[in-house]
Amino acid sequence: MKLPQFESPAMLDEFKKFILKGNVVSLSTGVIIGSAFNNIVTAFTKGIVEPILAIFGGNDLGTSNWKFKIWEKMATVTEKVNGVEVKTEKMIPVLLDVGAIIGSVIGFLITAAIVFFIIVKPTNKLLDLVVKKDTPPAALPPDVALLTEIRDMMKRQEEAANRSQSPVL
Repeated sequence: MKLPQFESPAMLDEFKKFILKGNVVSLSTGVIIGSAFNNIVTAFTKGIVEPILAIFGGNDLGTSNWKFKIWEKMATVTEKVNGVEVKTEKMIPVLLDVGAIIGSVIGFLITAAIVFFIIVKPTNKLLDLVVKKDTPPAALPPDVALLTEIRDMMKRQEEAANRSQSPVL
């Protein structure tokens, strides 16, 4: 099998452009910071959120018994009877654990709300205070500035033409 031939200088330049784009660098930085932030969120959840959830009936909010049997299947089960391992064939239920899903969604929503109101909201407020709101707006792009200048010049010419055509009283 023959490998495809690539123009190495052109491809290398294209690869450099791709890697050095702001989006790629920002995304990779975000992933790294996100994984580091995971430790903070986990500690926060274990130390604060889970004890709060325990007040309302445990971490599963009473959803641990929300399991529904879909069907039963035959399986080999190993049990110890009088210290001897015995293998038997038994029908075991296959369960749909809706409670685990609902409990996870509720836990996620509570965690997200707490993180939002304790971390994100104050951080945004702090950033608003740090960034000056009365900074001048960025300069218009050259083409927009040129078009604005042409428009203003045409208005002045039109006003001058209107003044010269109006009858003198």
